Amino acid sequence: MTPELREALEGAVMDAVHADWTLVATAPVGGGCIHTALRLDGEDSGGKTKHFAKLAEIERAPMLVAEAEGLAAIRAAGAVRVPAVIAQGDDGETAWLILEWLDLAALGPASGAKLGTALAAQHRVPQAKFGWEKDNFIGSSPQKNGWQEAWLPFWRERRIHAQLRMAMARRYPSKMIDRGERLLTDCEAFFRTHQPVPSLLHGDLWGGNASALSDGTPVVFDPAVYCGDREADLAMTELFGGFPKDFYAAYRAAWPLDDGYAVRRDFYNLYHVLNHANLFSGGYVEQSARLIERLIAEIR
Repeated sequence: MTPELREALEGAVMDAVHADWTLVATAPVGGGCIHTALRLDGEDSGGKTKHFAKLAEIERAPMLVAEAEGLAAIRAAGAVRVPAVIAQGDDGETAWLILEWLDLAALGPASGAKLGTALAAQHRVPQAKFGWEKDNFIGSSPQKNGWQEAWLPFWRERRIHAQLRMAMARRYPSKMIDRGERLLTDCEAFFRTHQPVPSLLHGDLWGGNASALSDGTPVVFDPAVYCGDREADLAMTELFGGFPKDFYAAYRAAWPLDDGYAVRRDFYNLYHVLNHANLFSGGYVEQSARLIERLIAEIR
């Protein structure tokens, strides 16, 4: 870390906490693959303090801005704990997002159940429309938003079709893309018994983005927020695992799911599988093609 960046981070924290604060040391934090993650060890008049920081090249500053806005939105909903945003900014070369430091542990049965109940409460907070006022990101991919009255057109165009266009630009198999377009033509069949209302979604709720404090309070982070069908959040939790069964039992007790969720779960997770294909290629391309075919077979 350059002396200039060190000074800029010190200044950002001091401006945020309205007190003198000295950056004493930094330590790398694992778990991320897009930004540089650090623990900032410092001192103020009250003693030693810690903060969590993400650093990125200035070109990726919009990703950190979007993350800060997403955390603020979830925090404002008042149902699920998120790290508080301390400071967000840049020095013209490096962008940063500084958050409160939280000592986190894996979700267990009790904390998982608390998260299920809290997530259902967040999903029940009334929202006016589907979408979001700004575009943001899913991983490092752009995520198109805007506001829309109807859910399915939003999901088709801003989520699945957007990923298919990216796949086309990467010259992935034309058959997969054509079959994906066919799926979008007929996917109304998945919603005959389900009429979603807009819910504030985390948007990227896989196991790596949820943990718990020592007292069992669940915490989520790294959001890709928008307002959509609550089932899309639930679906993502099942894609890679990591959530205890108590999480699902508590969520369903608070707000049961409609018939047909199992098929819609796969339809929603197609977005994330396609995004992984566009980001990482490899086996995700074949997985996307298989999932598209399975969903087409479900259409009646």
